[in-house]
Amino acid sequence: MTTQNRQAGGAGWTVACRDEHLGQVGAADIWSAMRAVGVRAVEAVVDFDRSCPGLFRPDGRYSIAQMHELLVLQEDLRRHDLRISAFCLLNRFDERLEEEIEFVSDVVHAAVLLGVPAIRVDFLPHRLRDRQDEFLPLAIDAGRRLAKAIGNMPVRLGVENHVTTTNRADFLRAFFDGVASDRIGLTLDAANFYWFGHPLSEVYRLCEEFAGRVCHTHCKSIAYPPDRRESQRPMGWEYARHACPVDEGDIDFRRIADLLRRAGYAGDLCLENECLARFPADQRLDVLRREIAFLERLAAC
Repeated sequence: MTTQNRQAGGAGWTVACRDEHLGQVGAADIWSAMRAVGVRAVEAVVDFDRSCPGLFRPDGRYSIAQMHELLVLQEDLRRHDLRISAFCLLNRFDERLEEEIEFVSDVVHAAVLLGVPAIRVDFLPHRLRDRQDEFLPLAIDAGRRLAKAIGNMPVRLGVENHVTTTNRADFLRAFFDGVASDRIGLTLDAANFYWFGHPLSEVYRLCEEFAGRVCHTHCKSIAYPPDRRESQRPMGWEYARHACPVDEGDIDFRRIADLLRRAGYAGDLCLENECLARFPADQRLDVLRREIAFLERLAAC
């Protein structure tokens, strides 16, 4: 269990929603969308050019590229009494390592100013997609450099388990052991372990194994046929068909919450709905409201 997690003491968690979902509720700006859904925190994507494409307003999008833009965002967060629970980055470390280190460092400094405690980072290989033996040492080197850059600043980086590489427990173990810093944690997505093909019981085991490293979450679910839940499925098996709202799937999020609570988790429960487009546009707000209410009940336990 990390020092950051031990200090939580069982306090209630922040409930958040990914910014891309809030853009689908027909609101004029991100702040009214958050109020419509019933959430007080948002996970905001930051593109490589330092813009925030999902933080929308009538005259455009927010950005953290320049200090004056960052201060506008800070003031609007204060004025609306809302917050950013995490930044979300789509990194390409094996294609532009030095530029990505600088990018993450810039976002860390913005996070400190805005009081954002976590940054989701992406250690998915691109150039080295078929050369895992080369990608792991590169990832460890990048992780060590990022941990040094963060130092004692009140921000943690969460490597998301997703797609191929970081859904592999052996990669995560080797990466975390190699980086050896509690500044680099995990953005836990239980459904991604399930998507990867792990039987449901193994999903819970992995969540328990890595619970002490979690600094941020993505919460979504999948409803597989009963006879496939405990079988080893092909990666991504019929996901588009079986992805579902977080309160309707096979994953027992009360159990996930208990695992995190026992590990002293102090972060957020962030809604990620990858089936929202299947619902008619006039139903999406209600779907998100119901999911947020479900996560609020878990957070308050």
